[in-house]
Amino acid sequence: MTRTTVRVYARDPISEAGVSSQLRPRPEVRVVGPDEIDAPEVVLVIVDAVDDEALNTLRFLRRNGDSAVILVSSHLDDKDLVRAIESGVVGLVRRAEATPDRLVSVIAAASLGEGTVPPDLLGRLLDQVGRLQRTVLDPRGIAFTGLAAREVEVLKLVAEGWDTAQIATKLAYSERTVKNVLHDVTTRLQLRNRSHAVAYALREGLI
Repeated sequence: MTRTTVRVYARDPISEAGVSSQLRPRPEVRVVGPDEIDAPEVVLVIVDAVDDEALNTLRFLRRNGDSAVILVSSHLDDKDLVRAIESGVVGLVRRAEATPDRLVSVIAAASLGEGTVPPDLLGRLLDQVGRLQRTVLDPRGIAFTGLAAREVEVLKLVAEGWDTAQIATKLAYSERTVKNVLHDVTTRLQLRNRSHAVAYALREGLI
């Protein structure tokens, strides 16, 4: 059996030690400390509330490593859910439900790239996603992928090797419009250049 490496992080050492001691006997995981040379596959962050300090910790972990991040919080509501997901977590667990079995299950899912959300919050999250698409993205012609139909059209031609002038002629746009489309895509999605934008679109199955 392959054991998933896990780092437990909490603001107070008692919580950190307590959760670590619950996980150490489990054959599915291997708990590692902060001095481990290799980054853990999963980081388990334990907090009382999803406040600014917790969010900064989550963002730091996502920016500075490839570990999947799971948040265990005493309090989780709709707003906390959205803020945590925006900060890059892949799993959320209420502290009252954080039994060793539950934690091992969420850790296993995170190591496979799968997300976990408390069932009562999942429906409300999907409702928020649908509302965002209907009220914000649809009126602007943008799909939930983050690209408008015109942007996808331009990127397809870039991927085929067309230059700006050729794309403008093909789509009956000005060259400035084509440049603006590419600039908007790279800026909004924080991509480096048009090649990176094409790679993103290919990876996401958009072109």
